[in-house]
Amino acid sequence: MINRTLARLTALVLLAVALAGRAAAQDPKDGFQVGDRILLRVEADSQLSDTFTVAPGPALLLPVIGQVPLAGVRRAEVEPYLARWIGRFLREPVVHARALVRLSVLGEVARPGFYAVPADAVLTDAMMAAGGPTREGKFTALRVERDGAQIWSGTALQRAIAQGLTLDQMGLHGGDRVIVPRQRSGAATLQVLGVLVTLPAAIYGITRIF
Repeated sequence: MINRTLARLTALVLLAVALAGRAAAQDPKDGFQVGDRILLRVEADSQLSDTFTVAPGPALLLPVIGQVPLAGVRRAEVEPYLARWIGRFLREPVVHARALVRLSVLGEVARPGFYAVPADAVLTDAMMAAGGPTREGKFTALRVERDGAQIWSGTALQRAIAQGLTLDQMGLHGGDRVIVPRQRSGAATLQVLGVLVTLPAAIYGITRIF
């Protein structure tokens, strides 16, 4: 009787560990969300070279190949994962893939809107894709929101930017809002703008979403 009870308890513990591991693997902060995009290029195959949108599942619908499941796949691992999957259908394919995170960049930027930004890019890349902050923008009051709540702001956000943390490292995912507020005084933040304009104006893999 005791042995049977211990066996049941062991089985329950192993099941809990397995479920916890699965949940961690599918953590939305570094996994794919519906609406995210993947910039895919397969050398010598134009059908598989395009920007594809992540569908419910999450999954990727590719021409000829069909549905590719993305559950549990980290954005940083998408290239080798897709290379293995496509390798089932093509012989030794050369695959290049980047995960794009759908962000809205709002407030005092030149071109507010939705942008697909590489998950390995930094936050200022997303801002520059939107044309950079305007003269009325208060960069020190920059904030990131999710579902109406602030997830990054103040000193913590400024430190993350200074350290060059990527969107993945910051745990950002599709639907997050990057907001540049207006300065109350209306004074220009020339020093901040001077830093930002030194960044590339066009970042490979960033696309405007209309």
